[in-house]
Amino acid sequence: MDLLNFSEILKSNLPALFIAYVATWAGSYWINKLYAQEQGSDLLSFPERVAQRARFRKPLLFLFLATCISKAWGIASAIQLFYYVIAIVLLVLVTITDFEQYVIFDSMLLPFAVAGVCYTQHIQLPLTEHLAAALGGGLLFFLLTLLTKGAIGGGDIKLITAMGLWLGVRPLLSVIAYGFITGGVAAMFLLITKQKQLKSYFAYGPYFALSGIGLLLEWLKMMF
Repeated sequence: MDLLNFSEILKSNLPALFIAYVATWAGSYWINKLYAQEQGSDLLSFPERVAQRARFRKPLLFLFLATCISKAWGIASAIQLFYYVIAIVLLVLVTITDFEQYVIFDSMLLPFAVAGVCYTQHIQLPLTEHLAAALGGGLLFFLLTLLTKGAIGGGDIKLITAMGLWLGVRPLLSVIAYGFITGGVAAMFLLITKQKQLKSYFAYGPYFALSGIGLLLEWLKMMF
């Protein structure tokens, strides 16, 4: 790739990079505020190591948001892009908090769920199917929580429920399958390298969230 082509690509993606930059700083500020509100509670798994576990957050957050939003920028319509940016940003923030503190905040999932309902209505997707996906997915993960004695947390139940509103039944099942597969591979790697023990808690939420982002971006390629 010559310098001229690189310059043109950079110019065409400047709005996406700007959105990613703003979302990085605003999202990181929001996360820190939520952590501060929960200091002294049992919600955070590592309250004494908030700064340490967040030391690479901003560069990684910007890199991932810039990549995902740039992919959507070149192919989505304006209304599609509006909803997809909301979904991508919130799912990435959920990924960050679950990796850092093993927590998924309701204050992030609620706007994600509401945006999913609005998106489904605006794009004229079958609302009953998406509601069924949300209900069925939430119930499935509630049963998994009981069977695994808490290995699947309440945040995962709410995340899958909210994703059902966006995706519908079959896509949600794909996300669940990909999430368990990639999460299982990651868990196995951590066990082999002795970074985790067999009874240690493992955050599956990020793998469902990232699988959801991948599916949404794949949808855009198919639609445009």
